[in-house]
Amino acid sequence: MSAPPSPNPLHGVEVLLFDVFGTVVDWRSSVTKELENLGKRYSLNDSPQDWLDFANEWRKGYMDNTRRIAEGGEGTNDVDIMHREILDTMLSSPRWSHIGEALTEEKARVELNLVWHRLDAWPDTLPGLHALKKHLIIATLSNGNVRLLVDMAKHAGLPWDAVFSSALWGVYKPNPLAYASALHHLSIVPNKEGTTKAAMVAAHLFDLRAAKKAGMRTVYVRRPGEDAGLSDEDRKRLSESGGGNIDGVDVVVSDFKELARLFGDSE
Repeated sequence: MSAPPSPNPLHGVEVLLFDVFGTVVDWRSSVTKELENLGKRYSLNDSPQDWLDFANEWRKGYMDNTRRIAEGGEGTNDVDIMHREILDTMLSSPRWSHIGEALTEEKARVELNLVWHRLDAWPDTLPGLHALKKHLIIATLSNGNVRLLVDMAKHAGLPWDAVFSSALWGVYKPNPLAYASALHHLSIVPNKEGTTKAAMVAAHLFDLRAAKKAGMRTVYVRRPGEDAGLSDEDRKRLSESGGGNIDGVDVVVSDFKELARLFGDSE
């Protein structure tokens, strides 16, 4: 006699909230591609690895600043301003000053800074989101500001039902207010066990652990190059597990199409 099927940890979920950078869109490839085009336009001799390093350093500055501010530190609540401050600092540094010398016009720096509004989706993102949208409310919960998220949705064709930015509440994830506020505006309240009919989808364990504390179910999406700060033990478990035995994670999937199948989509 076969064993009964395992219960679906996402049973009863009505709303999926998505982290965006790295989870929905491939920021690394998108930014690196634009940087390579910029290098050709300005006859710069940087290698593909140099441009990848530039993108990674820019992103690391963003991650370091948002985490610090989320924990109570001072700084801007507008990621466009933050990205520009990091960019200008980088372009004055010894390694990247030759690029800064090429980008002397303000218009050129403004346009480069807006690359974060023009990120391309991962290949599975659009079919997965459209399949999920048949069954659920799908919305962002991102540290990107609202204009950035709307521009990105138009650029990449992302079919959101709603766009939530932590900037609406003057915080950055993983500040608990971001998760609680998004749930409030979607009329999602915890049951007597403290769980909700919403799940957070992210490629970053810190994001899911904060969402779990807010009563949300959690879905970890494996994305290449994301979650660089994971412990070896967590990384090993996430590479092998379907979820359930990792603190803060209910389900682990390889892409959005696999996630859609958990909600009955067979495409």
